[in-house]
Parts: sequence; structure tokens; C-alpha cells
Amino acid sequence: MAQPAFKRILLKLSGEALMGDDAYGINRDTVKAIVAQVKEVADLGVEIGVVIGGGNIFRGLAPAAEGMDRATADYMGMLATVMNALALQDAMKHAGLNARVQSALNIEAVAEPYIRGKAIRYLEEGRVVIFGAGTGNPFFTTDTAAALRGMEINAEIVLKATKVDGIYTDDPKKNPNATRYETVGFDEAIAKNLKVMDATALTLCRDARMPIGVFSIFKQGALKRVVMGENEGTRVTV
Repeated sequence: MAQPAFKRILLKLSGEALMGDDAYGINRDTVKAIVAQVKEVADLGVEIGVVIGGGNIFRGLAPAAEGMDRATADYMGMLATVMNALALQDAMKHAGLNARVQSALNIEAVAEPYIRGKAIRYLEEGRVVIFGAGTGNPFFTTDTAAALRGMEINAEIVLKATKVDGIYTDDPKKNPNATRYETVGFDEAIAKNLKVMDATALTLCRDARMPIGVFSIFKQGALKRVVMGENEGTRVTV
């Protein structure tokens, strides 16, 4: 039987991925489908850390946040990611996965604080670790949190799960002639503003020589194919 190409991964899920076709919020069936893909990979023995965004919840609050102090709005967004992390943890529990939520913000009544050594121990024990509250600092995105946590837990790759099956030369919805990159260099991705992740996250991964995989979480079995090293999505490398 073929072995996974990666032993430990950091999976970046956007909050929007949890919405499904809803305008905002958490779509239960969509979360179950995402968790099923995570379980498929966990059953291969792959150690999985997850960083989750909060856009699905914060989108509903956006009108109220208009004109708000940026730091305050960012802290609200961090709390939204914790809500998503708890929803993911619950769905994983029902799927038979043992998951732990660690928060960069100190809210011990609902999630344990982020402690690097404990997170690594959980991963070694076969538990999925879900990192909430981004980096714990305003002005940084959850993309940057994914790059940071990926490096801290010694992941072999950061996998960004999106609605599109990779990185294209142009928006494939607007340009039918747009083609998908199988691989692309960090410098090219930054120079062409290919919107893989934000510039801070890309630079962190480039400097740490941490590859990034971009794929569609809505393609059945896509996460497993990426982890097995198959030609799925786009790989960003040094």
C-alpha cells in the first residue's frame, strides 16, 4: 500500500468554507463533509493541525463593524474563529476523531491556551489539533497564523483548502482560458499577486522553505490525493 507523502500537515480552512451555499454561518452538512475528508487522512496515520478562519461568522457582523477600530474588529474576528474551531471539534467527535482546540486568546472556559509543546504531543498521540484565534494579535490574518503554526509544529506542508482546485493564471470563472499551475515558485506567486495567501504568510513560508499546497476542499477525496503526493491542486515551492 502506498504511503502518504507527508507525515504531519497544517490544514488551513477558511471560515467561508464552512458556510456551504449559505450566506453566512455554519452549514452542518458542509462541516460533516469536510470532517470526513480530514478523517480519511487521519486514518492513514497523518498528523493534522488545523487553522480555521472566521469569515463565515464575521460576514454577518461586517455592517456593524464598519467604522470600528481595526484592532477591535480583528479581536471580534478571532473570537469567530474560536466558534468555528468548537464546531469543527464537535463534528470530529461525532465522526470518531479525537480533537483538541487551542486558542491564541486566553478563554480557558471553552478552549485550552495554545502551548506549542502540548500541541506537538497531541499530534504525536494521533489527535487533531485545531488552532483558534489566529495569532492572537490584531492586524494579522489567519493565513499568517497558518504559516506560523505550521512552522511551530514542524509540519511538512501547509495545505490551503479553498473553493478553487488550485492556483490559476487568471480567474477561471471570468476567463475560460485560464490554466492551473501544477507548481509555482514563491517569488512568482508574490510578484504576480496570485492570491495564494497574504504576502506575510507567503514570505514566512518561503523563508522557512515550507511548501504550500492549494486545493479544493469541495472535491471528493482531494485532501487525501494531496497528502498521497498525487497531482491535485497547485504546489508552491521555493
